[in-house]
Amino acid sequence: MWLTTADQTALLEEIEDRVTEAKADPELPTIEITSNNIYQTIDGFGYSLTGGSALHISNMSASARQELLQELFGRDEGSIGVSYLRVSIGSSDLDPHTFSYNDLQAGETDEDMSEFSLDPDREYLIPVLKEILAINPELKIMGSPWSAPTWVKSNNNTVGGSLLPRYYDAYALYFVKYIQGMAEEGITIDAITVQNEPLHDGNNPSMHMSANEQADFVKNHLGPAFEDAGIETKIIIYDHNADRPEYPISILNDPDAKKYIDGSAFHLYAGDISALSQVHNAHPDKNLYFTEQWVGAPGNFAQDLAWHTRNLIIGATRNWSRNVLEWNLAADQNQDPHTNGGCTQCLGALTIIGNEITRNPAYYIIAHASKFVLPGAQRIESNVPEDLPNVAFINEDGQIVIIILNDSDSLKEFLISVDGEIKRLTLFEGAVGTVIW
Repeated sequence: MWLTTADQTALLEEIEDRVTEAKADPELPTIEITSNNIYQTIDGFGYSLTGGSALHISNMSASARQELLQELFGRDEGSIGVSYLRVSIGSSDLDPHTFSYNDLQAGETDEDMSEFSLDPDREYLIPVLKEILAINPELKIMGSPWSAPTWVKSNNNTVGGSLLPRYYDAYALYFVKYIQGMAEEGITIDAITVQNEPLHDGNNPSMHMSANEQADFVKNHLGPAFEDAGIETKIIIYDHNADRPEYPISILNDPDAKKYIDGSAFHLYAGDISALSQVHNAHPDKNLYFTEQWVGAPGNFAQDLAWHTRNLIIGATRNWSRNVLEWNLAADQNQDPHTNGGCTQCLGALTIIGNEITRNPAYYIIAHASKFVLPGAQRIESNVPEDLPNVAFINEDGQIVIIILNDSDSLKEFLISVDGEIKRLTLFEGAVGTVIW
């Protein structure tokens, strides 16, 4: 078992004497796992590599940067095996300033995207991604736009506004150019979401997009543009909170839009994680993704560890998500950089000051899954005894991984039964354990 305790006395520490042979005992809670009851395939676990994250990593010395990236993305004993990253298409609110890949002077337009350029990402983001891909070439990357270029928007502003219908084709071409441009850099974009948080138009940058607008854009513009360009990058809708499952369901109810869509993405700043199953039940042929959750600075290790493990690592995957991504891989001690109006309290998984690194709650939350649950693993059946939320996976080599939270305020002794083979475990209050079977 690999253990992280609420009081941080153990931080992803391998514990060899906590799992012992046992027999069935009706007095002890038992997590029963049935390895041949199989659910969704897992794509990976990871973070958002924001522009600010890339800036801080780039500014490290070459040797310190390589050591950090090996720790994050490698598969050796000292690494945590991050297998999925989300990046912003254009700037997010955790860049030093806002930008798109086609910023024009007032009154100018460029519908054929002849001025499109990835140059803003060439300073930090693209070089860091190339170093990461040299370590893990199988890494999956998702791109998400916070805003379209201002000249295609109703308010000609980075904050809010909506996409003008007359520019739907131009904006679809913007996505095509992005994917093709990244491919020319040797970076495969596995998936895009159509719009980050389409119902939150107060961030900088941001853009409002209703479900009807998103359905129209996908079925009549983006989907056909990808098809015409031979692009296989997945199109994922929604990318917002679990309180509005009707948003993706309504789009998927349109067969002309649905045929272009791989699935729906969620955050959990509102709603309940079970909403993902609502979408799955309505459209079981489409995938689900969990793409963002922040930890608020300065962080509360015990509370963050329990909440995120319960709701995301366990909750999202038990509700059909193929991935779990925490927001923001890295920031400095002041949670910088951010845009004017962007998030001022988003605690990175890492705090980076020069070459010095502090590992924060999100680092351990993701590591408990990413180090052990490999891409291609499948979720398998497990019950949930009181105060022991858990999720189980089987890797492609047959190894079984069980992630468990002791969600009580006292030490828990319990059993795990895998296909009838039984082990006895103890877990401290508020602790997370990953058991390798």
